Amino acid sequence: MNKEKCIGCGACVSVCPDVFEMSDDGKSEVKKKECDLDCCKEAKDVCPVDAISLD
Repeated sequence: MNKEKCIGCGACVSVCPDVFEMSDDGKSEVKKKECDLDCCKEAKDVCPVDAISLD
């Protein structure tokens, strides 16, 4: 997760709430490193600024 790129739209949280959450600074953050690949791939795909990588 690249917090500098994140615009805080919440798309990743809406598709993968077990892994992503909104932080106090209004941006998304990873709350759990383990991720269902389908869920994380969808979160990556819906991110409008490509702030999520699956590396």
